Amino acid sequence: MNQQDMQQAQQNLADLGKVAVLMGGRSAEREVSLMSGQGVLQALVDAGVNAQAFDPAQRDLSELKRDGFTRCFIALHGRYGEDGTVQGALELLGVPYTGSGVMASSMAMDKVMTKRVWQAEGLPTPRHVLVHPSQIDTVSAQDLVAKLGLPLIVKPAREGSSIGVTKVQHTQDLRAALLAAAACDHDILCEQCIVGDEVTCPVLGAGDEARALPVIRIVAPDGNYDYQNKYFTDDTQYLVPSGLSATEEAAIQALVVKAYQVLGCRGWGRIDVMIDGATRQPYLLEINTSPGMTSHSLVPMSAAADGMDYQALCVHLLADAALDYRESAP
Repeated sequence: MNQQDMQQAQQNLADLGKVAVLMGGRSAEREVSLMSGQGVLQALVDAGVNAQAFDPAQRDLSELKRDGFTRCFIALHGRYGEDGTVQGALELLGVPYTGSGVMASSMAMDKVMTKRVWQAEGLPTPRHVLVHPSQIDTVSAQDLVAKLGLPLIVKPAREGSSIGVTKVQHTQDLRAALLAAAACDHDILCEQCIVGDEVTCPVLGAGDEARALPVIRIVAPDGNYDYQNKYFTDDTQYLVPSGLSATEEAAIQALVVKAYQVLGCRGWGRIDVMIDGATRQPYLLEINTSPGMTSHSLVPMSAAADGMDYQALCVHLLADAALDYRESAP
């Protein structure tokens, strides 16, 4: 890089202004968010960005405007960070932020609403039944099994990081799984379990410019990709290249871009997919609009396979920070 290019790069970083890396928060995923946020913060500071940590659980968001922050990198996960609430607050403050806007964030956080949109658009997703906590004592376990088969998956409708998720192998275990999910959310998603390859694929950008990064195939101990195996062990294998055929990988990339676009997502996201081992049909599971950025996280891994290192990824995402609504003349 010559002197002129270096000066331009420095100016570009300066144009990003004073950046708040939102981390921590009040969700059940606070611990993971702090790990993500610290990684992002260090990467941005090392790149020369004027970035500081900001924990909404400890500081009022109004301080962003008071203290002169000009944009936010959202490294919050789960409720109050990934569900449209903090995005709405930042819209009111007029502070651009990374990731999807209010409506897309809200819909994507709700797995049932996400499924409804995907189904309306003709995109494949496992069969499901919505159960409310008030129905736990009256819902027929036999009916659920008849509709969804065994094993089946029970999860909170609005949590991430596999919190409150149970793979039910036997009918008699269903009630305990429903209670575990109900402890996390007032909507419980019971879902057909697709047996086969588990993959995930990040998407960057917005609209027609959205593009998929390389697919990652996940091989977890005993097929159990839970909270512990996601963040705190080294027993899970992440295969990138995925080992899928070029045709199958391209089909999954096209599918996840479509799934991302129909929800109106922007900035970045990561879509989880199961591939039926018998038919090779891919099924969309869920989308994360504020994916993890820890040492075990998958978006940085996929980006690296595409030639973008962690620091470059963080700067790229920050540069794409935006608002749904910009001020205009009355």
